[in-house]
Amino acid sequence: MVGMFFDRARIHVSAGAGGNGVVAFRREKFVPRGGPSGGHGGRGGDVVLYVDPALNTLYHLQHSVHHRAARGVNGSGADKTGAMGADLRIPVPPGTLVRDGNTGEILADLTRNGQEVIIARGGRGGRGNAAFKTTRATAPRIAENGEPGQSFWLALELKLVADVGIVGVPNAGKSTLLSVVSAAKPKIADYPFTTVEPSLGVAEVGNRVMVLVDIPGLLEGAHEGVGLGLEFLRHVERTRVLIHLLNGASEDPLGDFAAINQELTLFNPGLADKPQIIVLNKLDLPDAQAVWPAVKEQMERLDLPVMAISAATGEHVNSLLYRVQELLDALPPEEEVVAPVVEITPGPDPRAFTIFNPEPNVWIVEGREIERTVQMTQWDYYEATLRFQRVLNALGITQALQEAGVAEGDAVQIGDKELIWGYDNALGE
Repeated sequence: MVGMFFDRARIHVSAGAGGNGVVAFRREKFVPRGGPSGGHGGRGGDVVLYVDPALNTLYHLQHSVHHRAARGVNGSGADKTGAMGADLRIPVPPGTLVRDGNTGEILADLTRNGQEVIIARGGRGGRGNAAFKTTRATAPRIAENGEPGQSFWLALELKLVADVGIVGVPNAGKSTLLSVVSAAKPKIADYPFTTVEPSLGVAEVGNRVMVLVDIPGLLEGAHEGVGLGLEFLRHVERTRVLIHLLNGASEDPLGDFAAINQELTLFNPGLADKPQIIVLNKLDLPDAQAVWPAVKEQMERLDLPVMAISAATGEHVNSLLYRVQELLDALPPEEEVVAPVVEITPGPDPRAFTIFNPEPNVWIVEGREIERTVQMTQWDYYEATLRFQRVLNALGITQALQEAGVAEGDAVQIGDKELIWGYDNALGE
């Protein structure tokens, strides 16, 4: 079975909800009226993405779309707080770009071994009734449910991390070169588009190691998606040096050179500044030998390093690797970029709300804070419903509904809870 290269994935991540707080009271000998002792729920687990250098594709996420961290454990009596939910750790290959699946906003760029980021945070645990004790309410029968964890769709995009990218027109010999200089075993044949996925290889130069990636053949218009170009051009962005391989058997190697450089520039103008070494391949063929003087003269005129090799016979291949290593050594060291902690918030003002009246006698209230409060309210306890009413008042929702014309008996939908506007402007089930 032929393996496939997967460089995109769309997944849904859900951090764990917090555990529920509980209503409990001390039951001890000689303490006839024990105080509240309900413990808090534990915090829900986070969802963490981390770099695993053993991975080089996103294949492991193709058939595993939904990822959920563990919920926090509920609190218990004797003021015992529930255990925290276990984090969910998802491995990704180096070079993974993480975007918000709905907005496309970049959330994280994971390039280094050991790098990780919390992509969705677990909900806090609900408070037990011990937290609600006051001088007036010495035996509160109220507790909170755990807060829901953050939940998002993510779009993952892999840009391979390599020192050297091998680019060129189809059938220039890129796969052959990669197989010769490394242990990589890409599919090779004498026809265009043999390579339909990038291949990584590792080459040793003296006691040094360099990572190379063979970028599938590009055609004019690749930056617009012609052929296979658009799918693979982004892998060139991560490389530090380019081997621009020219097909010595082509009718116009210099025209090929110009076309590929134009595609790189149109896709990302910064690629034009990336160091290149121009390499005429297939020097074992008479056509390549005949065109070599013209190629050499043109590249020297452009002040670009140029060589001629035969990947098939190995001629001058070792010299090429040493020239590439010299180019790498001449580059300034890459700056260490520390990824910021990802903070994803649904909106700038969590207390904001919106009221809709889609049909007579039906009202819908939407807002981050009030919907969170609905989810955390334990409706079995009368005191909890009274507290919810106070939250409605504090957020200004009660007044807003009254001004909008809510009437007794109207249904008010908040999140997944439907409540009835009742006597004294109170909401009940």
